[in-house]
Amino acid sequence: MDPVQKPLLRALAGEAVWPPPFWLMRQAGRYLPEYRQLRAQAGDFISLCNNPPLAAEVTLQPLRRFGMDGAILFSDILMVPWALGQGLRYAEGEGPLLEPVRDAEAFARLDPSMLRGKIASIIETVSRVSAGLAAEAPKAALIGFAGSPFTVACYMVEGKGGGEFAHARRMAYGDPVLFGKLIRLLVDATVEYLLAQADAGAEALMLFDSWAGLLPPNQFRRWSIEPSAAIVRAIRKVRPDIPLIGFPRLAGPLLPEYAARVGVGTVAMDTGMDPRWAVANVPPGITLQGNLDPQVVVAGGEAMEAEARALLAAMRGRPFVFNLGHGIVPPTPPEHVGALARIIRMG
Repeated sequence: MDPVQKPLLRALAGEAVWPPPFWLMRQAGRYLPEYRQLRAQAGDFISLCNNPPLAAEVTLQPLRRFGMDGAILFSDILMVPWALGQGLRYAEGEGPLLEPVRDAEAFARLDPSMLRGKIASIIETVSRVSAGLAAEAPKAALIGFAGSPFTVACYMVEGKGGGEFAHARRMAYGDPVLFGKLIRLLVDATVEYLLAQADAGAEALMLFDSWAGLLPPNQFRRWSIEPSAAIVRAIRKVRPDIPLIGFPRLAGPLLPEYAARVGVGTVAMDTGMDPRWAVANVPPGITLQGNLDPQVVVAGGEAMEAEARALLAAMRGRPFVFNLGHGIVPPTPPEHVGALARIIRMG
């Protein structure tokens, strides 16, 4: 299918497609029984991310069930620090655990020359998904992604997820030279990683700045907006037409400034964002994506339908991609996702 005719790409290009295209953050994962079966075959999570046949299959599973307009690569934002040589493992019930980077010695152990070789299996997954979509879901577009430098740095410095990332935020204040070096390294690595995904068949690219909302305004501008803008400029030099989505979670009233200064064509709204405020304040040339509460999809029923219809009503006439305000959660009944898809398709 001509990429120009794909509903998701049309919306990302600024067209008010209706009914709107949709996909769901973390749409491939633990809420699906078919995912859990494959996960058991793969062993640990990193092995699954680096197993192209299995990772491609996981990426395609939700499209077979629900007919999303977008497939997002099954991987993880911490594959970049892993590819730079930082120790990483996923502990059951604890999430990611990394060897913390909190001083110059730890920073010096990161090796950008390793990146290309270590991401090779992930890039193969992109190629496999691209071929799979062409055969199975030609109207769906493939989204590649990476974490934004600040969010990835949070995990790298803290050594784990969750909490307030106090070590990372203190480093940004107390040792901005070292923190800046880490951010610049991540800018360069992220550009290389995203361009490799585009070369392998990704038709749009998304930056997840999941922890940007921890920053006060001036720090948000320095550590979220500026590095993300640097990534966008570098990608635009090579791929001027590829759609770019930014997700500065919990940006609040800084969302319009993020959209304008970073240079993405689409901004994703988190669960706490009033979509009517976003429509009124984000420039009309910017596509909006989001922002149904993942927990209402767990609840389902009348509550989910009412919230989904309110979001659709707020977005009618606006370039819009229906999504969640954060990732889908494991307790979500798959039948609720199917019901949501039917509501969206009715517009």
